[in-house]
Amino acid sequence: MPIDLTYSPVLLDLVERTKAFTRDVVLPIEDSFDGDITAAGGDTLRAELQSAAKAAGVFGPHVPAELGGHGLDMSSRVPVFEEAGYSLFGPMALNIAAPDEGNLHLLAHVADPDQKQRYLAPLARGDVRSAFAMTEPAPGAGSDPSALSTRADRSDGGWRISGRKWFITGADGAAFFIIMARTSGTPGQRGGATMFLVPAQTPGLRVGRHINTMDKAMVGGHCELLLDEVRIPDSAVLGEVDRGFEYAQIRLGPARMTHVMRWLGAARRGHDFAVAHVARRRAFGARLGDLGMVQKMIADNEIDIAATRALLVHACWELDAGHTASDSTSITKTFAAEAIFRVADRSMQMCGALGIADDAPLARLVREIRPFRIYDGPSEVHRWAIAKRAIRAAQIPAEKTAQ
Repeated sequence: MPIDLTYSPVLLDLVERTKAFTRDVVLPIEDSFDGDITAAGGDTLRAELQSAAKAAGVFGPHVPAELGGHGLDMSSRVPVFEEAGYSLFGPMALNIAAPDEGNLHLLAHVADPDQKQRYLAPLARGDVRSAFAMTEPAPGAGSDPSALSTRADRSDGGWRISGRKWFITGADGAAFFIIMARTSGTPGQRGGATMFLVPAQTPGLRVGRHINTMDKAMVGGHCELLLDEVRIPDSAVLGEVDRGFEYAQIRLGPARMTHVMRWLGAARRGHDFAVAHVARRRAFGARLGDLGMVQKMIADNEIDIAATRALLVHACWELDAGHTASDSTSITKTFAAEAIFRVADRSMQMCGALGIADDAPLARLVREIRPFRIYDGPSEVHRWAIAKRAIRAAQIPAEKTAQ
């Protein structure tokens, strides 16, 4: 049966409107502040751009229709998110930036009706921001989530959470946190985690220092989060107790793919800039774009962009079909994180000294794109998981034959 890769006229119209909004409204602001969201105004700018996105009819493409969004499935998000990602500030403007986009997806699938009204609805409207708090300093949870050490213990009809998180994106200014804490077992065991919805004003919860990183486009930064006897009621449990790792998979697979969509747009912007530059710039008696070595870089960029998009479309098709898509999302994330960086790096190289200057967007794009090889699981961890699944699949027929 053939797979239909065409998009509906309604979706294509949304793509074009997103393209126009991102390039005409958002991109000039990013350029004016070299992609530094804090310098550009932080949450004040976020509110202004989201208001403009609502007026343009492009806000919340992923938000369920009953909450005022476009209700796009994963496959339909691909071209829209990519166009929004053409500017580093574009995802924020459409309310599809991490971590809010992934948190919205998780809440839509797991939250109970009261939690949806209290947390999901304002997040979908862009009234508030949120953060996802799982990562911990060593020896706690990082690439290996089973090392989770933050604990939640039952207390007075509710829970008491203590621990320390770090590299929590968007923590400064978040209205609430989805906190992963261990409710049974010990660090190193794969089960025993629970998710909790915790308002930022809860006593005992404190956002600590900003951890300065090379990327500058995330509202609220990457922060430490200190949890000192944080008391919450049973109603704060998201889903069921001890199923936190299971729920994390609901969030992480799709969130990795939306990361790919957004940063693919950023890589395309760098590539477009570089191609336009080499089409004009002359050296050694010819246009740079007529030189074989430059043409190879252009072609390799085109190949990496096309291959990334193809893997992305397939993985999203699997997710929309209801599959866990563990392999396809890991493969796509790993390839894309490296391919997108290659595109940005080649684009910088094609532009020479201009490529590393603030007069062009390329240096900031490299700065923002490089961390993707670490965020959402380092490439090495994904390769390890891909290989383990392949070996396990190869063992199953052998075991059946032996029986």
